[in-house]
Amino acid sequence: GERRPLRHRPGFHRIDRTVLLGALPLRARSSRLVQEENVRAVLTLNEDYETRFLCCSAREWEAMGVEQLRLSTVDLTGVPTLENLQKGVEFVLKHQECGNSVYVHCKAGRSRSATMVAAYLIQVHNWSPQEAIEAIAKIRPHILIRHKQVQVLERFHKLVIAGTASQSEQKP
Repeated sequence: GERRPLRHRPGFHRIDRTVLLGALPLRARSSRLVQEENVRAVLTLNEDYETRFLCCSAREWEAMGVEQLRLSTVDLTGVPTLENLQKGVEFVLKHQECGNSVYVHCKAGRSRSATMVAAYLIQVHNWSPQEAIEAIAKIRPHILIRHKQVQVLERFHKLVIAGTASQSEQKP
């Protein structure tokens, strides 16, 4: 079988105490994420048709005590908008404050969701896009972040730097 290598790729990886990065959380595995990984929030970067039959709906997640935020990103380009990166990172940070884990996913957990997790790491650690991508790749080696995704991360990074600069000026 040519498909063997996939078996060695776990469906998800824990990036830090808050964020898990992974592939579609299939319905059968969802309750395990809640019980074993303390997942109380799911950040979905898929379009509706990609998850409709395979994954829990927002209502089903809610019944398990999980908040789902969907920031649809087209699979073909795989580039989240700057605004969606900001919304997604805010969502993760909101749950981080409550001590929750957040499952960030697209279809394979390689491109769209990895870009979102990189934005989160840029925000939290003031890292450059490159540092964030390398940190994720150490944990989940098969991520695939392309040039256009790096470009939007660079724009996000500039905003983060500008934001921290203006905050430090406000301090007495």
